[in-house]
Amino acid sequence: MKDYIWRRALDIAEHILETRHTVRQAAKVFGVSKSTVHKDVTERLERINPSLAAEVRKVLEFNKAERHLRGGEATRQKYLAR
Repeated sequence: MKDYIWRRALDIAEHILETRHTVRQAAKVFGVSKSTVHKDVTERLERINPSLAAEVRKVLEFNKAERHLRGGEATRQKYLAR
């Protein structure tokens, strides 16, 4: 694995833990695709730092469990703005 990919995976993981961001939000901050963020924090991070990967996985699982609420709120705000 190239050094910049290794560093990016660690940076994204630390960012997600600090901010509780979703994969999409983290992708926007780092200027990469959400697929890249997902691969960095699920596959690559597991090989780099398994304990950090476990912590990030908990945040991602929480975000996934909550996403149906976020989508509903976004739709609500969209129609309130009209």
